[in-house]
Amino acid sequence: MKNPEKERLAQHQSEEKDWLKWGPYLSERQWGTVREDYSAGGDAWNYFPHDHARSRAFRWGEDGIAGISDRYCNMCFSIALWNGQDDILKERLFGLTGPQGNHGEDVKELYYYLENTPSHSYMKYLYKYSQKKYPYDQLIEENKKRSREDLEFELFDTGIFDNNTYFDVSTEYAKGDETDILIQITITNRNSQPAPITLLPQMVMRNHWSFKEMTVKPVIATVKKGKNTSVFIDHPYVGKYNFYFQAADKLLFTENETNREKVYREINQHPFKKDLFHTAVCTNDFELATKNNSGTKFAPLYQQILKGGESKTFQLRLTEENLNEPFADFDSIFKKIKKECAQFYDDIAPKATEDRKAILKQAFAGLLWTKQYYNYEVEKWLNGDYKTTPPPKERKDGRNSHWKTLRNHDILSMPDAWEYPWYAAWDSAFHCVSFASIDPDFAKEQLLLFTKEWYMSPNGQIPAYEWNFSDVNPPVQAWSTLQIYKTDKAKTGEGDIKFLKRMFNKLSLNFNWWVNRLDRNDNNVFQGGFLGLDNIGVFDRSHGIPGNGFLDQVDGTAWMAMYSLNMLEMSLRIAEHDDSFEDMATKYFGHFVFIAEALNKMDTDKANTWDDEEGFFYDRLILPDGQSTTIKVRSIAGMLSLAAVLTIKKSVLDKFPKFKASILWFQKYRSDNLKYEVIQQFKDGDDLLLSLVPKDRMQKLVTSLLDEKEFLSEYGIRSLSKIHHKPYQIHIDGIEYSIDYEPAESTVSLFGGNSNWRGPIWMPMNYLFIQALREYQTYSGNDFLFEYPTGSTKLLNLKQVSDALSNRLIKMFEKDAEGNRPINKNYEKFYQDPNFKDLVLFYEYFHGENGRGLGASHQTGWTALIANLIEELEN
Repeated sequence: MKNPEKERLAQHQSEEKDWLKWGPYLSERQWGTVREDYSAGGDAWNYFPHDHARSRAFRWGEDGIAGISDRYCNMCFSIALWNGQDDILKERLFGLTGPQGNHGEDVKELYYYLENTPSHSYMKYLYKYSQKKYPYDQLIEENKKRSREDLEFELFDTGIFDNNTYFDVSTEYAKGDETDILIQITITNRNSQPAPITLLPQMVMRNHWSFKEMTVKPVIATVKKGKNTSVFIDHPYVGKYNFYFQAADKLLFTENETNREKVYREINQHPFKKDLFHTAVCTNDFELATKNNSGTKFAPLYQQILKGGESKTFQLRLTEENLNEPFADFDSIFKKIKKECAQFYDDIAPKATEDRKAILKQAFAGLLWTKQYYNYEVEKWLNGDYKTTPPPKERKDGRNSHWKTLRNHDILSMPDAWEYPWYAAWDSAFHCVSFASIDPDFAKEQLLLFTKEWYMSPNGQIPAYEWNFSDVNPPVQAWSTLQIYKTDKAKTGEGDIKFLKRMFNKLSLNFNWWVNRLDRNDNNVFQGGFLGLDNIGVFDRSHGIPGNGFLDQVDGTAWMAMYSLNMLEMSLRIAEHDDSFEDMATKYFGHFVFIAEALNKMDTDKANTWDDEEGFFYDRLILPDGQSTTIKVRSIAGMLSLAAVLTIKKSVLDKFPKFKASILWFQKYRSDNLKYEVIQQFKDGDDLLLSLVPKDRMQKLVTSLLDEKEFLSEYGIRSLSKIHHKPYQIHIDGIEYSIDYEPAESTVSLFGGNSNWRGPIWMPMNYLFIQALREYQTYSGNDFLFEYPTGSTKLLNLKQVSDALSNRLIKMFEKDAEGNRPINKNYEKFYQDPNFKDLVLFYEYFHGENGRGLGASHQTGWTALIANLIEELEN
């Protein structure tokens, strides 16, 4: 059956049409980011706070509500609202900064990503705007009073949404063509009483001229043609566009420039500044805002009083075309594009329940809505712009100062468009696995981007995240590469070997960086620091290791074993088309064998990480005098050894005689030297299982993994064993360190305190474990059977176990018999309401006992893997 959305993607890839020139690339928060921070000490939150954002021009991007932009964020559209009560215009989403939140930074708004297609041909965003005064100060002060043991004080808790005293503001986009964007904004009064609402659909030109030379300044100017009033936009970087809109109460113009008097107490050269619309609307003084008929920021103003339950729709159109009747075909285009969006998603998981289809669709919508324009050129940022005041000299040796080659100017998949409006390398790798289901070409391009010379350091390190590019994220790019390759091949019938080659070549450099930098003793046991797992240890694993020692990390070693296997598998797949890669398979096989041997030493070596009595892997702290201490924390860091597994079929081995000979050589000649014989069960003529842990240890680990008294929650795998409800304590160098099972928000400030790996459920790690269990099943069939749950006497094979785990994770998002979704545990009353019940949020992580959503409330990024699980179960 013809699929118009897939046709659009094909047109884009063939460069027939540039369907991705416009998209949801406008950030939800540009203030408080590292890019906008020019302070001496790197205090990003306070250098550019929310209170400055309405008055101060951004340097590296723009932000707004429900917004879109061209791919370089030069021309930006978003909505602004005013309810007649607020002290400021609602132009951007509000949230607490890291220091203000009792559990770190957090957006304090109600908004939902409802629909989006890979070409962004149709998009829908819902914002819930209270008719009562927005409680900015109350949110700050109440959270300030609360300790880390308390819940966060959320917008629902303020009472401003009680009795449905709010508007639903739905913003929809439909593309008539690649540069023809139809915009429909529908505002509904959900209360029974009349209420005033002011809408400003804003066009903003990103300010380049205040920071660097710009040959021609962009302009938005009024055009009157017959009975229609529109504006003409001329932008030297984007082109010429017409912006059509229905008759408005007023037309407002100003310049997207800093109000220096407001921000710096300096004299303005003119009064037409960024915050002019805010002043005009909130004081009802429009004289200055309506004085000009051109500028770099524009909005038609609509002032309405909506009756109880009444809806009002506003239509606008941004297009390169000159149209005499811009709204004549508006409704028919919208209807057609919405139908095509529904068809695209119906084809993904046709057997799923309606609720699961809705979850899948919103998961992918959130993933697509958080594709953002990201601009950060470190050397230029360190030096400052010559047209502005030079930044403090301390910056030269400050944050990211060793990353002068990094130049980011791209559309990137963000973890969250508000709380994390920047990329994190390992997050993005997981995002790409979900993207592969709906837009494999974007998934490939995104992953390749991180290996480009202007991203990857010359030494082979991949940048971690904006706050510290030099930190170390787990090396999951090779795993992601294979997941994308397999998904793409399954859908198209053809594997993209060129993509594999390109990733393999660059990842070889990154692999060598890991081997050379993070294996301190050249013993194939790796360190790495926090490795994305924030506070999972008893101390911050990235800084200040107690006693000036270093930590042999099970997770660091497991990640490298998995990396070796991923590179091995890539080598073999490429070698089917280019036999010169067969040698590389042997190279990575050797790496894996020695890593496995190092982790599994069977003797009493002081660096041993396996505790045979307790059946678990533990990190070991090595002190300068050579003494070592086992850190006996039962966490998914120790479980990660399960993820390093690969089955190589006999049919594949037979294709590569040199590689097979190397395996047999290792088996014959290295058996006396290898304490753990990785290939001890291999017989010539059989499939080969490469597992970081031997069968007996794997069985012990899986038994713990599936134990509800330890790792298995009703909603997935916990990040820390429940046995640590009794705190684990250890004394090192005269200081006591401890960790205890915390199934919800973090109660400690370690590593920022806004993410917790001490008990909650994390989607990406669960997904890795599920995929690993399926790989064991590929080799063993029904030879491996486990009690599920442990102690239940109910035996399942590993495919059945992985499906059961998937269903537990999906259950967090599904309605139960009472119509409640576990993710909404604290606010079930609101989400029982007809106007809330079908809205789903995809949180950063989840309560280890009841599945409640925790952390960033819109981190669809890697939580979008829930859509993969639904698709895998329902096809």
